[in-house]
Amino acid sequence: MTTATVSPQSAIATAAAADPRQGVAGRPLAAVTGAEIQAPLISGGHVRYANLDYGASAPALSVVSAYLNEILPYYASVHRGAGYASQISTSVYENARSIVRDFVGGRPDDSVIFTRNTTDSLNLLAGCLPLADGRPAGDVLYLDIEHHANLLPWQGVPHRSIVAEDTISGTLEAVRAELEQGGVSLLAITGASNVTGEILPIRAFAALAHQHGARIVVDAAQLAPHRRVDISTDDVDYLAFSGHKLYAPFGAGVLVGRPDWLDAGTPHLAGGGAVKEARLDGVSWATGPARHEGGSPNVLGAATLARATQVIAELDQARWHAHEAAIRSFLVGGLQGVDGVTVHQIFKDTNPETDTIGVVNFSVAGYDAGLVAAYLSAEHGVGLRDGRFCAHPLLKRLGLPNGSLRASFGVGSRLEDAERLLAGIRALRSDGLGWDYVVDSGRWVPANDSRTYPHWAPNTPGTAGAAPCIDD
Repeated sequence: MTTATVSPQSAIATAAAADPRQGVAGRPLAAVTGAEIQAPLISGGHVRYANLDYGASAPALSVVSAYLNEILPYYASVHRGAGYASQISTSVYENARSIVRDFVGGRPDDSVIFTRNTTDSLNLLAGCLPLADGRPAGDVLYLDIEHHANLLPWQGVPHRSIVAEDTISGTLEAVRAELEQGGVSLLAITGASNVTGEILPIRAFAALAHQHGARIVVDAAQLAPHRRVDISTDDVDYLAFSGHKLYAPFGAGVLVGRPDWLDAGTPHLAGGGAVKEARLDGVSWATGPARHEGGSPNVLGAATLARATQVIAELDQARWHAHEAAIRSFLVGGLQGVDGVTVHQIFKDTNPETDTIGVVNFSVAGYDAGLVAAYLSAEHGVGLRDGRFCAHPLLKRLGLPNGSLRASFGVGSRLEDAERLLAGIRALRSDGLGWDYVVDSGRWVPANDSRTYPHWAPNTPGTAGAAPCIDD
């Protein structure tokens, strides 16, 4: 485990008379829906909700919300309807494939398959690994730092896992050494860690895989909302990401990549639309995206995901990256200045100014991460994530078996959000908790909480139905 260090950047230097941070990140880079919602404080009153949980689900872009309202009246079943609304919906759905393919720099023949989320996409690919004499033709190779979406699907097929080194350069060499052993058909790698926000050099990993006769799939769930990805330039075979992290509602995901494995693989969902001909005792399966999209698809999810990619593609990349870097640098520097707070990083050689996305992982000595998260929400109106982030092996490796805290942000964030988080952490360290907290359903919540939800929402504060995520 290492801790992040951040050198001052001229764009956000605190000593600058005009405070340039405010020019870079004082305002959101793009408007998002719900940016001004008010969160009730446990002590009374309300404050603008500081959403620092983009890494779980990002708020919808306002442009995307407006687009949804525009197309919603025309929503209908696709592919098998002659009616006017059905034809429009089909056109929107199919055109979304081209938009997404262009967004990721896809090759002309790459398949674009809409799924439920990144997890679904990678499970789909796991069912399409090539066979030789009826058996998988090679192993899937992955690192110990992966999110469960890019770890668990491969455990049902022949696989190998290796421990990442404490440097990216060392990890590349470890992957090279394993690939040289032969027998690997697919390298599965994350584009950016969902825990620490560190970016991996996917082009270098792709080159290694191809040198040794393997293909590569990149889990871009965290990378795509923060960096443009070009799979043609980077020579990536398969890419998966999710709309709910890319500022689109409705939870659609996508798998983009080479069609041969996908056309020969086991259909992901057996059902209507995935077949050429169905018989009482057998079936002839379709090829192309239809093979894996059985049943009625998530039309609005695919449409809004495609629209979100268009908005992201239009961002000025230098301004986009400077916006996130300013917030991240300010937050990391501030956290490191608080006694008892540790900022966590996987690799010693990560450049935190250029090779990270809008994610900061930290812990506060003497406090359970869940308690800190509950305190920040109840007493400061700050929302962030605590726990093990569906990356249990990595959290153990970082020496955080009980979890840590993750602040994540993006185009709708502003420096004020990070300032509010820092103020809360400083107050916690200097003054302690301002309210009593208890554990309810495995989660910390304020004791005697009289706050209510909006009238249309079930008033079940806390963690009703939360997964415990506590077994070792």
